Amino acid sequence: MKNIIPIASDHAGYILKEQLKPYLESKGYEIKDFGCYSEESVDYPDMIHPIAKAVSDGEFDFGFIMCGSGNGVSMVANKYQNVRCGLCWKAELASLAKQHNNANIIALPARFISFDEAKEIVDAYLSADFEGGRHERRVNKIKI
Repeated sequence: MKNIIPIASDHAGYILKEQLKPYLESKGYEIKDFGCYSEESVDYPDMIHPIAKAVSDGEFDFGFIMCGSGNGVSMVANKYQNVRCGLCWKAELASLAKQHNNANIIALPARFISFDEAKEIVDAYLSADFEGGRHERRVNKIKI
């Protein structure tokens, strides 16, 4: 489902998530919002488990998640067998996460990046392709 992007955040990532939704829609994507739906304090696993499961199960090809640091959400997402989530605070990291690690979720640290930086990060991810080759061999060794 390349035209639908699932997205999720906790309260710390809520504003960035809400800013990214119309930006991604302007690029022709539909958004599946897994929450949260306000800045009211929530527990990030409640939003991240459903999106990570959906990506792991193949319902979506990739997704974007965010919290204050990006650490908590990426830890939850990476519990799923078929998820490779990379924490990205620069565009180059997002490109490399896709090119070298075939990341299918990227985590954004909402308290540490601006909206403009977030746009550059998601654009870099969306324009990158997995390089395969020696990287594929390594990615295949990630699963337990």
